[in-house]
Amino acid sequence: MKGILVSVIKYLFFIAIGVSLLLLAFRGLAFNELWEELKTANYWWFLGAIILAIMSHVFRALRWNLLIGQMGYKTRVSTTFYALMMGYLANLALPRLGEVTRCGFLGKKEKIPFNALFGTVIAERVFDLVVLFFIIAVVVFSQIQKIGGFLNELLIEPLLGVYSGNFVAILIVLAILIVLIFGSIIVFRKLKPWLKTTLLYQKLESFIDGFMEGLKSIRKLKQRSLFLFHTFVIWLLYLLMIILPFKAFPETSHLTFFDGVTVLGIGSLGIVVPVPGGIGSYHFVITEVLSQLYEIPVKVAAAFATANHATQTIMFIIVGSVSYILLIFVKTKASNE
Repeated sequence: MKGILVSVIKYLFFIAIGVSLLLLAFRGLAFNELWEELKTANYWWFLGAIILAIMSHVFRALRWNLLIGQMGYKTRVSTTFYALMMGYLANLALPRLGEVTRCGFLGKKEKIPFNALFGTVIAERVFDLVVLFFIIAVVVFSQIQKIGGFLNELLIEPLLGVYSGNFVAILIVLAILIVLIFGSIIVFRKLKPWLKTTLLYQKLESFIDGFMEGLKSIRKLKQRSLFLFHTFVIWLLYLLMIILPFKAFPETSHLTFFDGVTVLGIGSLGIVVPVPGGIGSYHFVITEVLSQLYEIPVKVAAAFATANHATQTIMFIIVGSVSYILLIFVKTKASNE
């Protein structure tokens, strides 16, 4: 009973975060303004993005099969794809539920231990996280002036107000941050024996161990070149899923390939936030990036974020539901050769 209550509280907490970010993204924007912009969009470009999204998930299923095959199990691509899409569908209801869902259904159909499958999912997530950090690093260092101005408006000005342009004030803030970091390290070392007994520390330690094991499993992969190729195609398709919808609005149609890389890198942080389906967090990040970095009118930026998120969500609902039905009729393996 206590576990259920904690889960409900956590779910409501993340929902509240999502709703708050959604309201923040649409602040000062009337609903009819947003609706008018949404009506002017050319949704054929979003249909193209949906097709690219499905293709990216096919390659993700192929890549997942490589990790599963590394453990000596054989899986059908179709079954892996169905389980993967069911996982995305589950994530719309509860953050991180998808990983458990897809491992549960695939394990049942292909007779693979759940723990083994979950380890491959961790490895997959770890590698994607490394790719995402690489993309963000490229974006930040290649557009340091533009990104610096964006962070100044988004974080520094709200924190420092009229002192945001004051060099001395910024140095004082940095000095305080350095002191806090070193102070935290000292406190952590003193309290480490006690922290090891807490559930939060154990979960964090487990996550870090899983992160490292994930990297090691990829390094030992026999078909590493094929794994890297699938990863490249997956992220290229993700990028094209951003670039194609640019054409849906006249105000964003001029944005370039590299602008798409920027939006993909920073915008992906909105999906990382553990809110159901990225609602709110995705809208906020994409709206801020387009309006602050590229001076796109806020109503157009918000409409772009809303339309892109909505069409992808509809795709997850339809393809995920169909995958669930098809997976019911997939014959369960008697054994795994």
